[in-house]
Parts: sequence; structure tokens; C-alpha cells
Amino acid sequence: MDSVNESRNVERRRAGRGPRLAGWSAELRILLVAMLLAAYFEFSNRDFLLTNASLENLSQFVAPVAIIAFGEIMLMIGGDIDLSAGMVFAFAPFMMVFAADAGAPMWLAVIAGLVAAGVVGFVNGAVSVWLRLPSFVTTLGTLFLVNGVTLTVSRGTPAAAPGSPAFAAWMGAWGYSEILWTVAIAAAMHVLLRHTRWGLHTQASGANPVGASEAGINVNRLRLGNFVLAALLAGFTGILEGFRITSIDPQAGGNQITFLAIAAAVIGGTPLTGGSGTIVGGLIGAAVLGILNDGFTLIGINAFMFNIILGAAILAAMVFNIHVARLRRRGGP
Repeated sequence: MDSVNESRNVERRRAGRGPRLAGWSAELRILLVAMLLAAYFEFSNRDFLLTNASLENLSQFVAPVAIIAFGEIMLMIGGDIDLSAGMVFAFAPFMMVFAADAGAPMWLAVIAGLVAAGVVGFVNGAVSVWLRLPSFVTTLGTLFLVNGVTLTVSRGTPAAAPGSPAFAAWMGAWGYSEILWTVAIAAAMHVLLRHTRWGLHTQASGANPVGASEAGINVNRLRLGNFVLAALLAGFTGILEGFRITSIDPQAGGNQITFLAIAAAVIGGTPLTGGSGTIVGGLIGAAVLGILNDGFTLIGINAFMFNIILGAAILAAMVFNIHVARLRRRGGP
């Protein structure tokens, strides 16, 4: 059996040809939770969704968390994780600013920032794959390294976002441009994960690395490529956020946005043990976090409660994911 057929068979077994708790049904359940939360907060405060300001604020919370979550999902499916994403988030925009200050056109400056982010992702992947360090340890090291580099080159001082107002609006300054980018990236990532050789092989290698390797799948190349992809998405998110707030801040992002992205992935149905996950689930998971964050603010609940609910949601999602995995194993062929 060739590698493509093998990976498709693995995906079919994991996606729910057996038990009915897999695939789109899981995403629909998460969507139902999001809708119930939105309905509750709308009933508690009529300004939650019915005003332009509230919708814009919600979209600007969801967008960066979701885009970074897409990269984390690709890694987590393969059994890896990237803790440095929040620091790449701050690093890439400064590389863009330096390129723009050197006279590069804005489109080329953005590419320069993305290349810098990709280099960090390549280092993460190379160390994890070729030196066989756990990705948790590797990216924990690059987290501090990249943060130190960003603070050094920026001298800890924010910089103004470069470019014309029209370019800035397209790249994030307009209120809904970030969420439009998010939807477009989600669509592309969904196709990549579900309908391409790369995505099918990523799922197969996450489910059974030894079996995938024996089927002819280059597992190491997949892992390396997904580290680069995750870093590119984190860097691009940082660039979008820099244009949105009209300032490139060396302290932006950080561990908070990394862990929110991982939480969105987990709540969206991607287990930390790897082997399965969906981009749509990650997007809905980010929406759940945004609804909770904005809803608590509007109804006057202490902000610390958000962390309590977030922690409980992660634990509940992990227990649920483990339960579903057990049902899959029992019901699979």
C-alpha cells in the first residue's frame, strides 16, 4: 500500500468511520458551546454582540489567537509544540521595520519579517528533529533567545508601524481586516490539513510515527516543515497586530498569546498527545475564548475568573479528548 493510501486509511479510522464522536460532530459540539455562551452574555448585556464596537473588539481578540493556534495544531497533531510563538510574534515585526527603514518596499519588508520568523521555526525544527530534543525543551530555549534578541535590537523601545495608511488598513489597521485574514488562512489551512498529501501525512505520522515511516512517509521532513509553518503564522500575526495598534512593541505577544493559542487548539479538539485535530475546531476554540473574555468584561465579572474558567475548560477538553480517543480505539477496524 502506498503512503497516500495508508495516510488516508489512518485518517478515516481516526476521523470517525467507527464511533460517531469524531470529525465534524466534535466541531459542532464546540460551536454549540460558543453559541450558548454568546446567547447567555447577550441576554445578560444587550451590548455584547449588537454593537459594532463589541463585534470589532471580539474579532480583534479572536484573530491573533486563532492564527497562531493553526500553526500549533499542525505541530500538536504530529506530537510537537512551539512555546516560542509569542516571541516570534514580537520578533518578526521588528525585522520588517528594519527592512523598511533600509529602503525596502513594504511588501518586501513584510516578506523579510516572515523570513526571519521562518528561520526561527527552522532552528526549532532542526534541533528537535536532528538533535532529537523534545520540542518543549527546544522551543523553551528559543523563547528566551528570541525575546532577548528582540529586546536587544529594539533597545526595548517601540517603533512606529511603517507604510502608507492604505497598506496599514489592508494589513490590520482597519477594524475587521484581521478577522478576514483569519478566515482566509483558516480556509487555506483546512484544505492543507484535510485535502493534501502534507496534511494527510501529518495526521498519519502523528497517529503512528513508526507505521507512517514504514509506509514511506518522511516524518522528519513533516515535523521540520510544520515548525517553519507555525513560526511563519506567528510572525505574520505579529505583523498584523503591529499595524492594528500602529506600533511595533518588543514586549507584545509573549507567553500569554502562546498559551491562549494552545488553549484554543485543545478546546477545539486537538489533544496534546497528537494524532488528530482540526483547523475549524481551533478557530471555534479561539472564538470561545474571545466570547468568555469579552462577556466577563461586559457583565462585570472579575478578570481573574477568566483564568479559572480557562483552566477548567482545558482540563475538561483534555478529559473529553482522551475519552473520544478511547472510543475510537474500541470502535476502529
